[in-house]
Amino acid sequence: MDFKKLNTIGGWLAFLIAFVTYTLTVEPTASFWDCGEFIACAYKLQVPHPAGAPFFLLLGRLASLFAGGNVENVALTINMLSVLASAFTILFMFWTTSLLGRKIIGKKGEDLSGSETILVLGASLVGALVYTWSDSFWFSAVEAEVYGMSSFFTAIVIWAVLKWELIEDEAAANKWLIFIAYLVGLSIGVHLLNLVTIPALGLWVYYKKTNKVSLAGIISALLIGLVILGILMVGVITGIPSFSFFFEKLFVNSFGLPFGSGMIFFVLALIAALTYGIIWSGKNSKVWVNTALISFAFILVGYSTYSLALIRSNYNPPINENDPSDVLSFTYYLKREQYGSRPLTYGPIYTSKLTAINKGTPNYKMGEDKYEIYDYSPEYVWGGNMLLPRIWSQDPRHVALYKSKLGLNETQEPKMGENLRFMMSHQFGHMYWRYFLWNFWGRASDIEGSSATAIFEKTSDLPTSLQTNRGRTNFFALPIILGILGLLYQYLRRDKDFLVMFLLFVLTGLGLVVYLNSPPVEPRERDYIYVGSFYIFAIWVGLGVMAIADFVLKFLKNDKSKSIAAVAVGLVVPLQMVTQTYKGHDRSDRYHQVDFAKNLLNSVAPNAILFTGGDNDTFPLWYAQEVEGIRTDVRVCNLSLLGTDWYIDQMKRKTYESEALPISFSKDQLLKGINDQLPYVENPNEQVKAGINLKQYLNLVRNNERAIQMSVSTGELINTLPSTNLFLEYDAEAVKAQGFVPEKYEAGLTGVMKWNIGERDLLKNDLMVLDIIAQNNWERPIYFGGTLSPNSYLNLKEFLELEGYAYRLMPVQVPGARDGVVNTDVMYDNVMNKFEWRNLNNPDIYYDSETYLKVPIITARFAFLRLADQLVREGNNEKAKEVLDRALEVMPDESIPFDQLAANFATFYYAIGESEKAKEISDIIVKRADEQLTYFINKQRTGEVTQWGMDNVQSFIQSDLRDLNMLVNITEQNDQVLAASYKEIYDKHIASLQ
Repeated sequence: MDFKKLNTIGGWLAFLIAFVTYTLTVEPTASFWDCGEFIACAYKLQVPHPAGAPFFLLLGRLASLFAGGNVENVALTINMLSVLASAFTILFMFWTTSLLGRKIIGKKGEDLSGSETILVLGASLVGALVYTWSDSFWFSAVEAEVYGMSSFFTAIVIWAVLKWELIEDEAAANKWLIFIAYLVGLSIGVHLLNLVTIPALGLWVYYKKTNKVSLAGIISALLIGLVILGILMVGVITGIPSFSFFFEKLFVNSFGLPFGSGMIFFVLALIAALTYGIIWSGKNSKVWVNTALISFAFILVGYSTYSLALIRSNYNPPINENDPSDVLSFTYYLKREQYGSRPLTYGPIYTSKLTAINKGTPNYKMGEDKYEIYDYSPEYVWGGNMLLPRIWSQDPRHVALYKSKLGLNETQEPKMGENLRFMMSHQFGHMYWRYFLWNFWGRASDIEGSSATAIFEKTSDLPTSLQTNRGRTNFFALPIILGILGLLYQYLRRDKDFLVMFLLFVLTGLGLVVYLNSPPVEPRERDYIYVGSFYIFAIWVGLGVMAIADFVLKFLKNDKSKSIAAVAVGLVVPLQMVTQTYKGHDRSDRYHQVDFAKNLLNSVAPNAILFTGGDNDTFPLWYAQEVEGIRTDVRVCNLSLLGTDWYIDQMKRKTYESEALPISFSKDQLLKGINDQLPYVENPNEQVKAGINLKQYLNLVRNNERAIQMSVSTGELINTLPSTNLFLEYDAEAVKAQGFVPEKYEAGLTGVMKWNIGERDLLKNDLMVLDIIAQNNWERPIYFGGTLSPNSYLNLKEFLELEGYAYRLMPVQVPGARDGVVNTDVMYDNVMNKFEWRNLNNPDIYYDSETYLKVPIITARFAFLRLADQLVREGNNEKAKEVLDRALEVMPDESIPFDQLAANFATFYYAIGESEKAKEISDIIVKRADEQLTYFINKQRTGEVTQWGMDNVQSFIQSDLRDLNMLVNITEQNDQVLAASYKEIYDKHIASLQ
C-alpha cells in the first residue's frame, strides 16, 4: 500500500481514537461557566455575550436537531459538536505532522522507503495521541465551548498552508490561499485565537515565493504578516463596524435619510468596490492583487456570520446581550466595548495617580430622526505611567495581591524591576508555564492554583485525599523530553520550518500572555486559552520519535527495525498519559450542574423575581429555562448585567410566563454613563439623616433634582445617595393576606420597612434592585440567590427568609438574623421533595475541586445545614434527622468529601441523640485533617511547596486546624473521651507549627 493511502488511513485512525475517547467522556448536559449560555443561544439562535461566536451557534443549532425532540438531549448533541471538531483537529494534526516529517526527510510521500513511512506515520500518531490525551485540550473537547472548534480552525489552517506549499501550479495554489482565507473568516465567527498564527504562517509563504532566504526577507515577511493581522483586527473586526457607523451618522444626521441607510450604503459600496477590484485585476492579469481581493472577499463572507446577531436581536429573544438590533448597538457589540481595555505597551500602574478627567469620545443614542450625543466617555489622564505596564489594575483586591506577590509594603513604590518580575513570575510562570507543565509534565491536583507534579514523589507519601484526587497526573516528564528532542531535531534538519513552528509556539503562548495582560487573579484557571501553543509542542513530541530513530537508536543497523523500535518507544508516552488523564476528564453521567440550576429555580415561589450574580448561578439557569423549559415563570435577573441599559430594557418586557419587571426608569435615564454610580454624600440635615422615603428618593433621581446632586471635576452634576437610612411604606394588611410572612413574624408588619443600607455608593444595578423592590409593592415574590456576594444583599439580610437556595424578601425585620431566617415548612418541602441530586452520591462520577466542590456543593450542604439547625431549634428532631440523613445520602463522603459544613452536621446529630453518626462524621474529618496537616506542615517547613503553591498549603493548614478545633469543641460537650483524642491531634499539629 502506498504512502498516500497509509497516511489517509493513519489520520482517520487518529480521528477515530480521539472521537471514541471524547464520546465516552463527553458531558451529557450543560457544563458550568459559559456552556449553558452557548447551548441556550444555539438552541434558539439567541445572542450571547460578545464576541458571540455566531458560526459556532449556527452549527450548534444544526447539531441540536439531532436531539430528536427530546430537550434533555439538546445539550449532549451540542457538546458532541465540540467532540467532532476536536476529533477533526487531531485528524489534521496527524496530517500536519506527517507533512513536516516528510520535509525533514526531504522526500515526497511516494518516494519514502518502508522504514521512512513507518517512522513518519508513527511520529504523526504519537504527536496526535499526545495532544488527544493532553489535559487542556481534552477539557475543551467534551463541552459546548468554542475552544475545541477554535483549535480545529488552527489545525486546518496550518495543514492547508503546508498543503499549499507543495502545490507547484500557481493557479491551483492560489485556490488554496482563497480557501485558507475563507477558513480564517469563518474562524472569526468562533474565536479570534486562530488569527495570531497569521504572522508566523506568512513565513511559509515567503519561503515558497523566494529563491534565497535572508534575514531581511524573514523580517519583511513577519512585518507583512503583522500588517495582515492588524488589518483583520483593526480594519475588519472593529474597523468595519466603525466605518459603518461613520456612514450611518453621515447619511442620517447630514442627509436626513432613515436609520440604517448609511450602513446599507457602506455594505453595498464595499461589495461594489471589491467586485470592481476583482474584475479589474482579473482582466489586467494582476494575479496577486486578484488573489488578495478574492481572499479578502472570502474573509468577509466568513465574517458575515455576525449578521446573525443583528437579525436575531431584532426578534427580541430572551437572551439578547447588548441588544445589537440597530447600527449603533451592533457596532458596540462587534467592537466588544463592554469589556473595556487594558494597557499594553504604555500606561498606568496601580500606584499611578489620576490627574485629570477629560471628555473623550461622544456617546450616541437614537433620537426621533437622528443620532444624538447624550454624553461623553471619560478620558482619564494618569501620572506615573510605565512602559509595558503589567501591574496595572487598581482594584483594591488586585493591589493587595500585587504587593503580596512582589513583597512590597504599603509605602514602597513599584519600579520597572517589580513590574517585569510580576510579568515573569506570575503572567509567564503562573499563567502559562504552569499550564504548559500540566500538559506535558503532570498536574499536582485539580485544586485551583496547583502546579506541576513532583514527579519523583511517591504516591504513598501523599495524604489519601490527594492520592485519590482524579486531577492528579504524573507523566514523568516524558512528553517534555520527547518534545525537546523533536524541536531540536527539526531545528537541526529543517531550521526554516523550525522558525515558523517556534513563532507559532510563542505567538499562541507567551505572545497571548503579553497581549492579555492578566490581573493577579482570575475567576478560574485559564489554560484553555493557550491550547494553540500546546498543539505546536505536541507536534514536536511527535517529531521526537524521528529524533529517537536518528540519534538514540543509531546502534540498530536495520532501518525498519529502527523505525519500529522508535515508534514503539514513542507510543509509550501517550499511552502512559491516557492512564493518568482519563479519570480526570471523564464527565459521563454528571448532571449536578443542571440539578443545581433546577434547585435554585425550584427554591422560589411562582412568578418570582430572582436576583443572581455570576456566570455559574445564571448561565445554568438560562439553560434550564430556555432549553428544558423549567420554571419559565421565574424572572432570572443577573445583577452583573443589571448595570447596563440594554439589559434593564429587556427586564421591562414580558418573557414567557414572567411579566415585565416593575422598573420606573426610562431608557434615557439609564444609558451608559448616566446614573452608573451614585456616590454616598451625607446630607447634614438631621431629618434626611434619620431616613429618606425610598420611592421619593427614586423620584428625585429620575428627575435629576438638584437637591441630591453634586458637581464633579468635569463640571457635570451627578446624583448622590444623601443618607444611609431608607424606609419603604406598604399596605400591611395586603401583605398579610398574601400569606408569605410566617405567622410568628406577622406582628412585625408595621406598614413601614426601615433599614440602614450602609455608607456605600450605589451602582446602577443597586439602584435598579431598590427600584424593583419599591415599585413591586409586594405583588411578586422577590428572591436573592444564596450565592451572591455580601454587598449584593444591600444590608437586607435581616429581612430575608431562606427557602432553599434563595432568600425571600419580607417587609419584616428580624433583629439579629444576620443571615436571614429559615422558613422550615417551605424549605423542607423544597429540599426534601422538589430538589434533584442525580448521581451526586455516585463515587464513580468525577466532581472536581475547582468548580463542583466549591459553590454548588457548599450551597447544597449549607441548605441542609440551615434547615436542620432551625428544625432542632424548633424541637422537631424527627424531621431534623430526616434532613441530616438525606444530606448524607445524596452527598456521602465517598463521592463528595466531607468539608467544614459537613463537620457541623455532627453538632445536630448529637443534638438529636444520634451520637454514633456524629462520631462517624467526625472521625472521617479528623483522620483526613490529621493526614493533610502532617503532610502540608512538613512541606511548609521544608519549603517544598512548588507543586501546591504556598497559598494552597496555608489554606489546607488553616482549614484543617479550624475543622479540628471545631470538632474538639463539639465533642467536648458530648463525648469527653473522643474530644480528648481529637484535642491530642490538634495540639500535636499546633506544636509542630511553633
